[in-house]
Amino acid sequence: MTKQQIDEVLDRVHTWPLERQEKAAAMLLKLKEQSAALYELTDDEIAEIEEAEAEATHGELADAAEMQALFDSDR
Repeated sequence: MTKQQIDEVLDRVHTWPLERQEKAAAMLLKLKEQSAALYELTDDEIAEIEEAEAEATHGELADAAEMQALFDSDR
């Protein structure tokens, strides 16, 4: 969609009933929040993920008891 097409759609929004305009505005604000909420991993986090992937590839997985201990420690 071109900038001109977007402008045309937004111009038409002004002709809609107020309640519909408010819903459209709320949806656009929600989209803006979602894009702003994207999280960028740090180099350390990327390294940890890569290490975990390598461990999984080599079969180094936690057993049920280790997983339960991990979940219990968060409480």
